[in-house]
Amino acid sequence: MLELYENLEAKEHLPEIPQSELSDEEVMKELALVKRRLGPKVIVLGHHYQQDDVISFADITGDSLELAKKVAQIKTAEYIMFCGVHFMAETADMLTEKHQKVILPDLRAGCSMADMANRREIDVAWDYLTASTPDKIIPITYINCSAALKSFVGEHNGSICTSSNAEKVISWGLNQGEKLLFFPDQHLGRNTCFKMGIKLEDMVVYDPRLKFGGLTKEQIQKAKVILWYGFCSVHQGFNPSHIKNWREQDPERILIVHPECSFDVVQGADLAGSTSYIINQVSSAKSGTKFAIGTEINLVNRLANQYPHLDIKSLSPYQCLCTTMYRVRPRWLLESFRSIERGEAMNIISVDEKTKINALKALDQMLAIS
Repeated sequence: MLELYENLEAKEHLPEIPQSELSDEEVMKELALVKRRLGPKVIVLGHHYQQDDVISFADITGDSLELAKKVAQIKTAEYIMFCGVHFMAETADMLTEKHQKVILPDLRAGCSMADMANRREIDVAWDYLTASTPDKIIPITYINCSAALKSFVGEHNGSICTSSNAEKVISWGLNQGEKLLFFPDQHLGRNTCFKMGIKLEDMVVYDPRLKFGGLTKEQIQKAKVILWYGFCSVHQGFNPSHIKNWREQDPERILIVHPECSFDVVQGADLAGSTSYIINQVSSAKSGTKFAIGTEINLVNRLANQYPHLDIKSLSPYQCLCTTMYRVRPRWLLESFRSIERGEAMNIISVDEKTKINALKALDQMLAIS
């Protein structure tokens, strides 16, 4: 929608009235103007799961790995406006220069998966796991976690991964030790490890809500991979019945899903891969190709609009929306821009130096592997 306002003069702007009193149209107009006025001072990053009105103002779009790589290359912008969720903004703060400030338009934009593991729980689990086996355990954390957990991984010589590079990182980890502790997403860990030839019986789930994580020392000693119990609430919404329905209704349709989906869903699909993988599969498809995609609905709808020569549907008949991503809306984006113009930048995300040192160690390890 940004192109609708490209002919507006940067000196023109709406009265400085509360954004809550502006119409949606006025918000979009003012956003276009204030973004132009601020120019290269502010770079906007947008995750693929953001709604279209927000993505229209993004200078850079991508999945977690793409944005982590690209934000590290931004050297001159004074502000990084991160349209994503909290853990992504933390990662951006750790990868940018000291003079740069990272802003999250809505501080309530968190991640339910990231909330399923905290530092205290991980420390307790680590003490029990390492006391239960003489084998060397390498911690691998999905990037969907807090800076404190990234720091834990750095302290223990592990690595971060994303859905794009999980296979490479897990392979690296298994070359460093005999076992892996993979958190917080059990499904990404299980699906990736199985794809790499690790048997299901060699993977166990640690549940911090249970005594000793629900695992005996014997189970830990036999396991090759210890998976944290966490999951993505969006991708958890897809189930085998959705696969079955499409197979019956339209057997020629290609079913493609994100590896955060459950094992049964991934096994039932034709293809599985990261957000970037899904986008690449769609963008390179021949005209008339039919897809049912198992991932966040904003991305599915955007792909359907971008590639009208393809037949793109959601794998699920229900709206699988990332509600925390949805918290970042044009109104809050406008207020963040306005705060910069006032010289009172709000919602700055800052990771303390002690946490940053070890978290950066883990991030750098990931980028080196990738």
